Amino acid sequence: MQRRVLLSGLAAVTLLAGCGGKTAPADPNVLTVAATAVPHAEILEHVKPALAKAGVTLDIRTFNDYVQPNVQVAEGRIAVNYFQTKPYLDTFNAARGTKLVPIAGIHIEPLGAYSRKWKTLAAVPQGAVVAIPNEGSNGGRALLVLAKAGLITLKNPADPLATPKDVVANPRGLVFRELEAATLPRVLDQVDLALINTNYALDAKLDPMRDALAIEDKDSPYVNYVVGLAAAKDDPKVIKLVAALKSDDVKAFIAERYKGAVIPAF
Repeated sequence: MQRRVLLSGLAAVTLLAGCGGKTAPADPNVLTVAATAVPHAEILEHVKPALAKAGVTLDIRTFNDYVQPNVQVAEGRIAVNYFQTKPYLDTFNAARGTKLVPIAGIHIEPLGAYSRKWKTLAAVPQGAVVAIPNEGSNGGRALLVLAKAGLITLKNPADPLATPKDVVANPRGLVFRELEAATLPRVLDQVDLALINTNYALDAKLDPMRDALAIEDKDSPYVNYVVGLAAAKDDPKVIKLVAALKSDDVKAFIAERYKGAVIPAF
């Protein structure tokens, strides 16, 4: 009796396992998009209703780093992402051998210099510790902000991929610490100055227009793009997403919500 019961149980488990082994087909109306939380995921949440009316269900996957959103799109696990500038994308493709392409430029997030110790750049002392992003495009971008503010001189003042090695004049003897971009708001109390991407600044409740001691202006070339593999450009769902993101409604939403900390690029 016990043997029969055991065999019956095993048969039931085998049957269930066989049923569970079939993967349900993907919903053709769902579009997965990887994004960082602020402002990208917030903007995507805003366009969700409009896309639903157009027959597209937006599945937003939020990340707190700049690597996985690209890795998962490159591997085909997510359709597109929305978080990065073209200089960052170019650097990532070159380093990883990926073939991601910019699909549409949506907005600009001016990068700024922040401090909890000093109220102006003029007050930043000799030997101050300055934290900047540790990857090429954003690190270079941070140095360009400092150079434009007169704190340093770069070998090539227009090089978006400059590193601390390219600093040819540093009259205050600034000491650079290169850290992961997402961690910069968390170390603000430990350094004299930190150059922080606006998405992370907003996430940390910093107001770029009020709190930044120096910030890129509206002519910044660092536009944030929707990015994917080449085939995504022709995906009807992606085309609808881009149309929604480039609408007058989104332009008004960005202006009202971010008060100049995020600027439409269309």
